[in-house]
Amino acid sequence: MNLSTARSSKRSTEVGIRKVLGAEKNGLVRHFLGESLIMTMLAFIVAILISGLLLPLFNQLSGKDISLSLSRDWKLFSGFLPMAVVTGLIAGSYPAFYLSSFNPVKVLKGKLANSLAVVSIRRGLVVFQFIISVVLIIATVVIARQMHYLRTADLGFDKDQQLVIKLRSQSAKSLCHSLKAELQHNSQVLSVGASIYYPGIFNSSNSEYYREGQSMKEASLISQNYVDEDLLKTLNIAPVAGRLFSAEFTADTAGLAQHVILNEAAVKALGFASAQTAVGKKILSEWHGNAYSLDVIGVVKDFHFQDLHVAVKPYFFGRGTEKDGFEYLIVHTKAGNTSQVVMAAQAAWKKYDPNEPFEYTFLDDQFQKNYEADNRLAGIVGYFTIIAILISCLGLFGLAAFSAEQRTKEIGVRKVLGASVTTIASLLSVDFLKLILISVVIASPIAWWVMNKWLQGFAYRQPLDWTIFVYTTLIAVFIGIFTIGFQSIRAALANPVKSLRSE
Repeated sequence: MNLSTARSSKRSTEVGIRKVLGAEKNGLVRHFLGESLIMTMLAFIVAILISGLLLPLFNQLSGKDISLSLSRDWKLFSGFLPMAVVTGLIAGSYPAFYLSSFNPVKVLKGKLANSLAVVSIRRGLVVFQFIISVVLIIATVVIARQMHYLRTADLGFDKDQQLVIKLRSQSAKSLCHSLKAELQHNSQVLSVGASIYYPGIFNSSNSEYYREGQSMKEASLISQNYVDEDLLKTLNIAPVAGRLFSAEFTADTAGLAQHVILNEAAVKALGFASAQTAVGKKILSEWHGNAYSLDVIGVVKDFHFQDLHVAVKPYFFGRGTEKDGFEYLIVHTKAGNTSQVVMAAQAAWKKYDPNEPFEYTFLDDQFQKNYEADNRLAGIVGYFTIIAILISCLGLFGLAAFSAEQRTKEIGVRKVLGASVTTIASLLSVDFLKLILISVVIASPIAWWVMNKWLQGFAYRQPLDWTIFVYTTLIAVFIGIFTIGFQSIRAALANPVKSLRSE
């Protein structure tokens, strides 16, 4: 519609002459609508071709497997065709009816091109386009900052250089001790631990516990994981009070979860005054009418056993044994030697269990899988931002070109009176920069509201601060200056004699 209004304004003289020569209003309307429909149909065809070319990229970003075929998807294309026709009619209707209704004398005097209504519509469309662009730019910046935070946040444990070996079958679980012993003798391995769960995967095991002096009515839900004596050391989870599991303490291996280690969130949920107070105390629970107690031997700092979408929850580690069926071996390798450890682990696996496949992953990769949807969103928003900026620049470029043409006489007079190229270029640019700043002012609160809603999906996030909007304003102004600079400088460099003669 922006293009239609600009074209119709530029052709005002032609329309005036047609009306003077007897052209009817209905004929002019049909003429303008016909031109608009032709351009829309051409755009529709080009859009189908571009969609086909960009579809593989979209599939890669979204993780989908979508394909288009004219023979198979003809219903889809036939549904979009009426939409394209309606769009063309709407885009061409305003200039068609508005221009054809003008008095030919006023049209020939050029009052149409500079009328408040026409100018307001052109500028309004540019502002609207830039509002969308600015919202998407802010969204891109916010998402990029959050994704960087997710990749670099301190999770409370070492996630790098951690090889996770899956013990799927009962046969593999029975080999846990032998595999661990062999890997511990590898000079490239720092530590090896075993557990039922590991950070980054869903932990469905939980129960309600309460401290001494309370009852089940006051119990808190606590997630639980059963590990061997080396798991916490392997993940570098340090105690803030008490101690960790150790083979030196025979009581740690007396039975399933006789001794437990709480995190700070569990200490708070159970109502202990401090981590130091909790050490040496008992926590209790009931199961099918039977009560049992566990001894707290240590407290560790809160750590993110789940991704950062979820707040840290009350958690404890119980001392498990091989009979409990460890699901995973976690191998902490020296930096730069992971591939050697993988080969050694695979060789050991084949030696002990040649009939089962060797399955492994890396802890940092597994943890980042929780953010796949967010990474896809970041990619999609980024590409949409580029498209929106290009569309906005086309609209602004067209408006700048039209404005420069309309002010040819003014520019010529100013140059004759001694105005410099810089002065004239600045004069032409200021009006458009005002439109961009208006767009930023309108778009900023919209973007803040939308992105604040998105960030609410993360328990831990980078807050929105004023620097994001400053950066976005600078980016928008730079885009505007880059877009209108060519037209402004070209108009300022034009020969004033030719400009005044043409007028």
